[in-house]
Amino acid sequence: MTAIVSEKGQVTIPKKLRDQLGLKPGISLEFETHDGKLIARKKLVEDVFEKWCGRGRLPTGINTDEYLKLIRNGDGN
Repeated sequence: MTAIVSEKGQVTIPKKLRDQLGLKPGISLEFETHDGKLIARKKLVEDVFEKWCGRGRLPTGINTDEYLKLIRNGDGN
């Protein structure tokens, strides 16, 4: 596939490639050169919620509601 660089340095990525790579409007790309080739990679945005998902552990024998009562009231009542 071929694309032409505009006067402003812009290039249109062919739709077939955008679809294959999941490139949607707003996605950032990182560019670098290697051996005379231009390499573009999707810049991954770190999801802070995914990073911590499943990291917390409840005390043994207690469910979520009981734990929330305990930490909010200090005594579980």
